[in-house]
Amino acid sequence: MDILKNILRTNLRNKRKNTLAASIFLLLTVAWTTAFAAPSAKEIAKLGKDLSPVGAETAGNTDGTIPAWEGGITTPPAAYKPGDHHPDPYAEDKLLFTINAKNMAQHANHLTPGQQALLKTYDSFRMNVYPTHRSASAPQRIYDATLKNASSAKLARGGNGVNGAIGGIPFPIPENGLEAIWNHVLRFRATRLERNFGQAPVTRGGGYTMVKINEKVLFDYALPGATEAELDNVILRFKQRVMSPARLAGRILLVHETLDQVKDHRKAWIYNPGQRRVRRAPNVAFDNPGTGADGLRTSDQLDMFNGSPERYDWKLLGKKEIFVPYNAYKLHSDQLKYQDILIPKHLNPAYLRYELHRVWVVDATVKEGTRHIYKRRTFYIDEDSWQVLLVDQYDNRDQIWRVSEGHAINYYEVPTFWYTVEAHYDLQSGRYLALGLNNEELMYDFNATLSVQDFSTAALRREGRR
Repeated sequence: MDILKNILRTNLRNKRKNTLAASIFLLLTVAWTTAFAAPSAKEIAKLGKDLSPVGAETAGNTDGTIPAWEGGITTPPAAYKPGDHHPDPYAEDKLLFTINAKNMAQHANHLTPGQQALLKTYDSFRMNVYPTHRSASAPQRIYDATLKNASSAKLARGGNGVNGAIGGIPFPIPENGLEAIWNHVLRFRATRLERNFGQAPVTRGGGYTMVKINEKVLFDYALPGATEAELDNVILRFKQRVMSPARLAGRILLVHETLDQVKDHRKAWIYNPGQRRVRRAPNVAFDNPGTGADGLRTSDQLDMFNGSPERYDWKLLGKKEIFVPYNAYKLHSDQLKYQDILIPKHLNPAYLRYELHRVWVVDATVKEGTRHIYKRRTFYIDEDSWQVLLVDQYDNRDQIWRVSEGHAINYYEVPTFWYTVEAHYDLQSGRYLALGLNNEELMYDFNATLSVQDFSTAALRREGRR
């Protein structure tokens, strides 16, 4: 009888605990939903009018140094043929001025702390500033999808995912830093892509061994006619094969990136040519080293930021006018060789272009109880494309450690505004990583024939053994 009484008491206590836990969970869920409510119908009505279809201010600034957005580039220049490197539509622009360590104080209001640190650290670094062109654009169906998302998209519990969005920008009128960074992660880049590019970890003295990579991507989230239900929680499928040098050649990384990371984190696999085996790769995330990067970038620095935001607290600081890398057609040119671009300490500034643009500023600090090699990161996100253009990364002493730049162009045959080169500078070692170099490469195909089956583990095994 005593045993039975004890069991009944235990069950009653557990029931009360479970009821309390359920009540707390419900309250937290309601609080989360209330804190991040969708924009009002009045605000959404501004899209395509006072705001661009993706939420940028259509008007220029009061000084006239930033023009109005008028649709960006919507058709290729007459000289362009599919498969070409992209002719510079702004080749006739005149240089406005150059910022260097000596005169940067007079431009400080339009520079990030990271840019100022670059200028102070390297006397040879400079920023050539040109007239601003708001060239970013996307297909009309992406704009239509963004308008629908504006009233339906919600952050998943904890902010580590998105529900109620497909195709377009989920939060064109962001209320917080998490919504802004998810806009970057889910921005339109393409539907399919195959490309060859180079990645160069450059020593302080300017030496490097070029890592040649073939990359295939299927952007499930952006496929015409896609629905959230049909995604099966996968927003893109990514396969990256190292072609050279010989010591790395044959290594293949396969990633399935997820939309709601509360339900399921990314899935990753690696084919190791030495073992001739496919293995799960749970470490392809967060601050683990990136492929072939010689320790100069983390896994979540590819594309300037990717993956789960769960290790950081995100704060939206508003907008600011900043000199950012933009319309980098000169850097993209097939008239350049890699040796022209890759010099000691930083990319050759003669081929870099900066323009004044409005950017969203998002500050991310590591959550208590979690870890990351970057204690704090500040992201500068282009209002016209939701693409991160600059990142300042801080170490545990709260000192700027690394500075990242995303040099972008409008791939006007799509159209899409995306990087041509990412540069990740380590100010403490004097080394840097240049990623996406394709001046000497031929393959850049936005119409690649790719299907879901091409990104299965079975396909990975077959490709590895060929």
